[in-house]
Amino acid sequence: LAAAPAAARLVGGLRPTAVRAAATVVQAETQVLEKAPAVEKFRKDYRQPNYWIKEVQLDVRIFDGETKVEAVLSCELNTSVASPGAELVLDGEDLKLEAVELISADGSAKALVEGKDGYELSSEGMVVRGVGSNTTFKLRTRVAIEPERNTQLSGLYFSGCMYCTQMEAEGFRRFTYFPDRPDVMAKYTSVRIEADKKQCPVLLGNGNEIDKGTCADDPSRHFAVFQDPFAKPSYLFAVVAGKLGGIQDTFTTASGRTVKLAVFSEPENVDQLDHAMVSLKKSMKWDEDRFGLEYDLDVYNIVAVNDFNMGAMENKGLNVFNTALTLARPDTATDGDYERIEGVIGHEYFHNWTGNRVTCRDWFQLTLKEGLTVFRDQEFSGDMGSPAVKRIEEVRILTAGQFREDGGPMAHPIRPESYIAMDNFYTATVYCKGAEVIRMYQTLLGRDGFRKGMDLYFQRHDGSAVSCDEFRAAMADANSRDLSQFEEWYLQPGTPQVEVRSSWDAAKGTLSLTIKQKVGACRRTGAATSPCSSPSS
Repeated sequence: LAAAPAAARLVGGLRPTAVRAAATVVQAETQVLEKAPAVEKFRKDYRQPNYWIKEVQLDVRIFDGETKVEAVLSCELNTSVASPGAELVLDGEDLKLEAVELISADGSAKALVEGKDGYELSSEGMVVRGVGSNTTFKLRTRVAIEPERNTQLSGLYFSGCMYCTQMEAEGFRRFTYFPDRPDVMAKYTSVRIEADKKQCPVLLGNGNEIDKGTCADDPSRHFAVFQDPFAKPSYLFAVVAGKLGGIQDTFTTASGRTVKLAVFSEPENVDQLDHAMVSLKKSMKWDEDRFGLEYDLDVYNIVAVNDFNMGAMENKGLNVFNTALTLARPDTATDGDYERIEGVIGHEYFHNWTGNRVTCRDWFQLTLKEGLTVFRDQEFSGDMGSPAVKRIEEVRILTAGQFREDGGPMAHPIRPESYIAMDNFYTATVYCKGAEVIRMYQTLLGRDGFRKGMDLYFQRHDGSAVSCDEFRAAMADANSRDLSQFEEWYLQPGTPQVEVRSSWDAAKGTLSLTIKQKVGACRRTGAATSPCSSPSS
């Protein structure tokens, strides 16, 4: 559950809850498996999955009270960690399983049944053991879900006049069976959404719309098919269907491509969407000018939702926003509202490259995308207004919220070493302090050196899921600098204490500054802390 800039999240009161209801997995109508006790996960235990999912095809049929989801996963054995016959582990919560089918490379299909030679269900999902010696195959599953009863606002749920999704961090497992982890990046080659024409006249999905029409077997229903040519993790998947109004515009990229833009909301709020559209176009232009990053799809949609458990979410080509960070009109919104909306719109757009095209290997690396993107939206907001005023605002948020977090019982590094519930780590430390660490790279290397590091980062890792170490390596290699000591910022919590002494030599007309960093112990753990590289400017 990450999306909005830390300023909006902490000041605006949109910080998510870490509470998750007890999950169940239901097969047919009778079997209910109780959720297993929470288990602490450690960064050091990261291991790649047995199988990569190369392509995904989805058929989503929305009915009143129930939604049917059929998924076809193109699986490929990960030979670096697994051998033929290895089990396929899929996450799943609150799913009513209807069918599982294995499709071999030769096209032959085989229905799998529950048992050691087919699949086994648990409170965490499904383990498929009946893959045989296949190194590539397709797995088809059919499940039923009840978005109208989904009060967690994670997965697919119904809100007011629309169905919408929130998949970060682990919501996709509430939609269908899947290895719901950020390092599994797949191309969603066909996502078909079907619903009642009157109930859901607008159908939206990730990527470009490649087909639409009336259902042949029921003229009261219609469908739309979407294709995203770029591989993405499951947390960036999105579906929206409902009664929506909106505004449209276009943006011409630096290379001359025309991108269709649209901002949607409940029909009664359409007169408050203009500022969001203007902010989106500013963001697209700024990212081209500052970082040379051009938008990659033919469409970009934003949907404002009343019941949304975050500020906003950067789903590929289909952002979902809380209405509080989208709607603005001169007679109802303040200057602060306009600035905040502009910043959040920019933040989610900037994620298209720092988070979507290059994402995090695991959730321990969350600051890789969030700290970096908060820094980018801070720079954008400064350029759109006053850099000095924006910097004062950022420091105020740090001292009021993040410093307290870093000095209290919840202190943690910007890259945590362990977690029980990932939702607990969408924090001021990961976002705000993470952005300050990124800013220090720019201070150390200069603006041009930072840009060189960003260029190399994208050149090396576009389309990949990586760690904070890869980002640091790109910055170091692009500038021929040794940044190994800079890793201390990722390893330990706490706010370094800096002592500054000045001395004026009147005869020479020089001012000397002596800066000393105090090294102490972490208030939470008592462990000794190490000096951190702290550039000054």
